[in-house]
Amino acid sequence: MKVFRCGDVVPGCTTELRGDDEEAVLEAVERHARAQHGVAPDAELVGAVRDRVREG
Repeated sequence: MKVFRCGDVVPGCTTELRGDDEEAVLEAVERHARAQHGVAPDAELVGAVRDRVREG
């Protein structure tokens, strides 16, 4: 299981996104970013997320 804490990239956001692997987490991050933050992930954001995905 992998986990990403949105607050590691977006200060103040308390959402944690989990998935079986990094790709599942990235898909969840994309949905979250669009729905909650009104942004479409670009290469810079995806890189920042990949750097912060951890075992959970």
